Amino acid sequence: MSEHLDEVQRVAASLPAPLIITARDPREGGLHQLSPRQRCDLLLRFMSFATYVDVELQSVRMLRSVLEHAESIDVRRIISVHNFDATPKLSTLMQLIDSAKTVGADILKVATRTETVDELARLLEFFDRASEHLPVSAMGIGKLARHSRRLLARRGSVLNYAYLRSAEVEGQMSLAALRRTMARSRGPRRSKLHHFASTLAHLM
Repeated sequence: MSEHLDEVQRVAASLPAPLIITARDPREGGLHQLSPRQRCDLLLRFMSFATYVDVELQSVRMLRSVLEHAESIDVRRIISVHNFDATPKLSTLMQLIDSAKTVGADILKVATRTETVDELARLLEFFDRASEHLPVSAMGIGKLARHSRRLLARRGSVLNYAYLRSAEVEGQMSLAALRRTMARSRGPRRSKLHHFASTLAHLM
């Protein structure tokens, strides 16, 4: 494990692109059953290489030291929420805005299951409203995920995730497809495309 992390650290130090780091909570898709202490240690170890650090809203209290250190060295903070079961009602989603702002989010990331047209419409409406308050990255998972990701990228989702070889999650687009989507975008807001090769645990 230590040798593997040493190798990741060497690679991270040489990457020319902006790097997002995360050590995902198992409850929100993390592939490894890492304890809060293990996650904290990993994030602090790699923080100096990062442009962004992604911490789940429900993990903020446990990883407070990570967010404080990020702020002290000008690493931007992504506060994320993942719901693999459904897209909650709009009022529930809107509560995330104040919660994220309270803990110092530079970006709010929201990923929800979009199996129905109603769920997709709800996620789109949330994105439009939330974007008036802070930068938002939003995406769907499931049957209508690909549609959601195209629409949200064109609407101005500030982070859009793509794969090079195979999709990490259901509905994720290839990097080539995402580039085509962005090339066709004619909206007033342009989305930033951040691609990164590897993460510490699991990044959606």
